[in-house]
Amino acid sequence: MMSTWLLRPSQWTLWLLFVSCSCAFYIPGYSVKRYNDGESIPLLVNKIFSDHTQLQYAYFDLPFVCPPSGKTHGGSPFGSGQSISLNLGEILRGDRIMTSDFELSMGKNVECQALCTQEVGRKDVKWGRQLIKQGYVAEWIADNLPGATRFVTVDRSRTYYASGFKLGYQEFSPADGKSRFFINNHFTIVIRWRPVPEGGKVVVGFEVYPKSIKASDHEANGCPKQVHEAHDGLELYIAPNTSRLRQKYPGSSYIPEDDDEIDDGATLQIPYTYSIYFREENNVDWSNRWSLYFSNQDEGSTAHWLAILNSLTISGALGVAVYVIWSRTVQGDIKGRGDGAMDEGQIKLRAKSKSRDRKTSKGDDKKGEGVLDQGSDVERDADLSEEEETGEDVSGWKLLHGDVFRVPEYSGLLAPLVGSGMQLLFMVSGLLLLSCLGVLNPSFRGGFVSVGMGLFVFAGLFSGYFSGRLYRTFGGANWRKNTLITALFFPGLTFCLIFILNLFVWAQASSTAIPFGTLIGLLALWLLIQVPLVYVGSWVGYVRAAPWEHPTKTNSIPRQIPLQPWYLRSVHGTLLTGLLPFAVLFIELLFLFKNLWQDKSGYYYVFGFLSSVCTILIVTVSEVTIIATYNQLCAENYHWWWQSFLTGSSSAFWVFAYCIWYYLFKLHITGFVSSLLFFSYSLLACAVYGLLTGTVGFLTAYAFIRRIYR
Repeated sequence: MMSTWLLRPSQWTLWLLFVSCSCAFYIPGYSVKRYNDGESIPLLVNKIFSDHTQLQYAYFDLPFVCPPSGKTHGGSPFGSGQSISLNLGEILRGDRIMTSDFELSMGKNVECQALCTQEVGRKDVKWGRQLIKQGYVAEWIADNLPGATRFVTVDRSRTYYASGFKLGYQEFSPADGKSRFFINNHFTIVIRWRPVPEGGKVVVGFEVYPKSIKASDHEANGCPKQVHEAHDGLELYIAPNTSRLRQKYPGSSYIPEDDDEIDDGATLQIPYTYSIYFREENNVDWSNRWSLYFSNQDEGSTAHWLAILNSLTISGALGVAVYVIWSRTVQGDIKGRGDGAMDEGQIKLRAKSKSRDRKTSKGDDKKGEGVLDQGSDVERDADLSEEEETGEDVSGWKLLHGDVFRVPEYSGLLAPLVGSGMQLLFMVSGLLLLSCLGVLNPSFRGGFVSVGMGLFVFAGLFSGYFSGRLYRTFGGANWRKNTLITALFFPGLTFCLIFILNLFVWAQASSTAIPFGTLIGLLALWLLIQVPLVYVGSWVGYVRAAPWEHPTKTNSIPRQIPLQPWYLRSVHGTLLTGLLPFAVLFIELLFLFKNLWQDKSGYYYVFGFLSSVCTILIVTVSEVTIIATYNQLCAENYHWWWQSFLTGSSSAFWVFAYCIWYYLFKLHITGFVSSLLFFSYSLLACAVYGLLTGTVGFLTAYAFIRRIYR
């Protein structure tokens, strides 16, 4: 298998070009929802989020918005404030979707409708000002579409959506330069629809345009005068109680104006209203209605192609190096050795015969020196005797014939790590494939995480199988212990990290915190489903399957390893090998990080490009590992087991270093908890990436060495 991959690079090149040119499509829902005139369209509220922090909050947890009244609307059996059932992915991403009191009926325009008048105190005003300062954005949902703001490019050639709308805005007073915060309390909702041949209308767009209108501009019915005209904004501000402040700070020359510990009962009235308009839109098909959310990302297609070209260039150069190693060096060495699979008996006979010739030719003065070493030394030097017989020089990897498959130290840890790496490889491959096929798409909210969790649990079979079989190959006897380590080590560390982080988020009352019930469900999913699957896979791999056979036998006495070059005896050499895989991934990381950490309202959809880059990344990791392993063997160092794993995973170090750089120079995250979440989740993601690529590197080196010593 390894030789086929090495000898046919053109097939890999054609496959990569095909994947690069493929465009992922998406399935925007399982069925089309058609509405008749006057039929109610439920409007759901979700959460607020910001690019400046990792903390999210449920919309109805905000004290300055209209709380749900509990009334039913549009014939729905559920009143407002009813929680919508969420999948696992939605819960983990912080969604808290609930029904609202907004009344939308297909085709029915509403000039103005009063929602409520909310009364807030000083503490609530202070928190609202802080949320506006941090740029929080609210997310509503109608017909599975997130509410968005519509934008037009400068040349008016394209229209695109920016998901969500801001809670308010900040201005600076021209008189004293102080910040003033205004809250948006009127919402203009635009529903874009088009007729369908089957009858009825379908929603192809959902837009929300917020506006701040001061309370004095509202009439008795709760609606503002001339709602669409210019108005002064409603400032989130309650005048300080100077008398109470002077009592608290007697004799002080400085009196703070925003001391929220003084509860004097002062409140601010915030009237909320909304307007609804339906607009026919025949230029957008229902199947393409999500395209508007992606249009602002199309400008990066050139950079994506640049990433593909950069990756192919690096991988191609490494492929040439691997081809040279294989075709000119390794193949030539194999031919020079004759039968590479010669059994030990033949080697011993040749060694003894050659030794007797040495004794006869050296004379009486060399008798004592011509005595053969004991059996283990004969076995270790048999290949040397064979090459001396043919008159060839012996050096490099050929000398490791009897030591290259020696069981490594801490093999009881290496086998579980490789098993967990295979589990992650199966999960990532499945996610990328389903994303390219369109099964996982933005309309399937939370689907990427939910399906990924399912694939990870199911892949416990692969984890147990590879771990158990490799453990048996190493000669391990306690396979049940190996099974427990495989099933508990990596998932256990991940669960503990998430639980500890969750304590910090719980303290902030954020919807980012995973509910306790969900944590119990994840624990049950892990212990009651994944662990048994790992056990079954390990039983098959250890008990039913035969261990992997090695083409050579191992000497009883280890060979002494000569002094190694600096790049093989220090960690710097291993880290340097990770630069090439990181260079393959670097450009695509720019888009991925922007989507994950900056543009949280955006949707990453270019899975065709991502799959191509990941495929090239796997090939590059394999090529780098082959080159590094061959150099190590040529230096007569047979400790390649762990080294190949570390070589494959070394690019994770550079990815984490890039995370640190991105945090310092690109992000504007504030607060200890948000920073803690960023670095913790970045470290976890890099650990997953390193475990996956390390497994790829190890298996590639294993297959390469088995082939050249065959």
